[in-house]
Amino acid sequence: MTTEPTSSLEIERKYDVDAAAPLPVLAALPGVAGIGDAEIRELDARYFDTADGLLAAARTALRRRTGGPDAGWHVKRSTPEGKHETRWPLEEADDLGTAAVPAAVAAEVAAVAAPPFEVIARIRNARVAYALHDAAGDLVAEFVDDRVSARDERTGRESSWREWELELGPAGPGDPDAITAFFAAADELVRAAGGRVAASESKLGRALGR
Repeated sequence: MTTEPTSSLEIERKYDVDAAAPLPVLAALPGVAGIGDAEIRELDARYFDTADGLLAAARTALRRRTGGPDAGWHVKRSTPEGKHETRWPLEEADDLGTAAVPAAVAAEVAAVAAPPFEVIARIRNARVAYALHDAAGDLVAEFVDDRVSARDERTGRESSWREWELELGPAGPGDPDAITAFFAAADELVRAAGGRVAASESKLGRALGR
C-alpha cells in the first residue's frame, strides 16, 4: 500500500431508535439553515482484532469497509475529544477474502497489537445521509439514518437494529461549550422523535454484545 493515509477527528453522537420512528426536525438544530437531499449508501465492513482482543482493550477499531465516500481501511481510536480516524483507500489488489491487513495499516496499530489479525465481525449498513448546511452553504454536520445488520464472527450471533448518527462538519461549532449546546439541542430533538442516546458507543461494540 503506497497511498498516504488521511486523518480526521470525528465528533459525533449516536442514537438508538425504533424502526418506525420519524426523523427528528433537523432544521431546528443550531446553525442549520438547509438540509441536503437524502444520499443512499450501502456499506459493508469487516472488523479485525487479535485473538486475545488487544485492539479492543486499547479502544481501537480496525476495519475494511466498502461503499460510501470513505471506503477503505480505517483505524479508529476513541479519546475524550472524539474518535481519531486514519484511513487508507482500497487498492485493486486488496482482496478481502485473504483477511490480510496491509502492512501500513498494521504499522499504525503496532504500539498496541501485532499480526496475526482475524475478522471478528461483519457489519452491513443501509445508510441514508443528510448534509446539514449553514446559511453560507457550508457543512455544519452530517446526519445519517442507519439500518444495521451485524454478525459476530466469533460466535455466529446475528443482530440488527436502527440507529441515527450526528457528526460535526467543518462549519460546526468549535469550542467545547458550543459543541455541548449543539448536541444538547440534538438530544432534545431526538427524544421528541422517539429516540435516545445510544447505549453502546459503537456499532462494533453492539455487534459483539458490549
